[in-house]
Amino acid sequence: MNSQDPISDSVAVGHFSSLLRHWRYVRRLTQIELAGDANVSARHLCFLETGRAQPSREMVQLLGNALDLPLEERNALHVAAGFMPPYGDQGLAADNLQHVRQALDFILRQQEPYPGIVIDGRWDVRIRNEASGRVFKTFWEAYEMESDLADNAMHVVFHPKGLRQFIVNWDGFAGQLIQMLHREVAHGSRIAAQLIDEIMTYPGLPAEWRLPRNPASSSPVMTMQLAKGDFRLAFFSTFTTLAMPTDAALQKLKIECFYPADSATAEKVRELAL
Repeated sequence: MNSQDPISDSVAVGHFSSLLRHWRYVRRLTQIELAGDANVSARHLCFLETGRAQPSREMVQLLGNALDLPLEERNALHVAAGFMPPYGDQGLAADNLQHVRQALDFILRQQEPYPGIVIDGRWDVRIRNEASGRVFKTFWEAYEMESDLADNAMHVVFHPKGLRQFIVNWDGFAGQLIQMLHREVAHGSRIAAQLIDEIMTYPGLPAEWRLPRNPASSSPVMTMQLAKGDFRLAFFSTFTTLAMPTDAALQKLKIECFYPADSATAEKVRELAL
């Protein structure tokens, strides 16, 4: 099959139409505004949204760009229009992405002696540096949760038997963290929406966390304060993403680097590295 040809004549054009309308509403654009951004006529855009016209592959690409969709959602838009998805979704396991894994390993090595991890689109931890094991081992050993959930950066914070039991400022920290998921939902992440549903089943979570909150009420820096007996640490972290990825899975990768929030933590981390 030619990758430029429709997958099948049986693919419902109406699905593309509804998906296009959905994303226009999400981006809060009128038909005229989107038509202007995509440099197409408002009449043609109207026909696409009502199913009276079928888009070409180039038109789907144009609209995906104008709507600033994540690569995963651009793939979905192409499939809905009856075309093969243009962007791969291989992730780190693909043989041809060895250079990406090497780059990530390099970044994590430079992060020593401080912890660093690589998180995928579902917030599963895919790679850790050695410092991550040294610094967080005391807490990991006390987890009482399923191993797959323990490797998920979100679940481990909200699960009552995970890291949550050791986060001194859990209410404030977790409250800001779930707002990150809400922002991902606003940008089109269905995985983030699923994660929120899963997380909100845990006990003791405020009902208002189901809704997005005005970011102006949140601190620009999230500090995680940990304590297990006399062992105390405080970190703030940064997230880095890959520039201009052409793979949908790689676009969702995040590198989280932890830095000491006080001198006592910095000293303790250096001691553990000796």
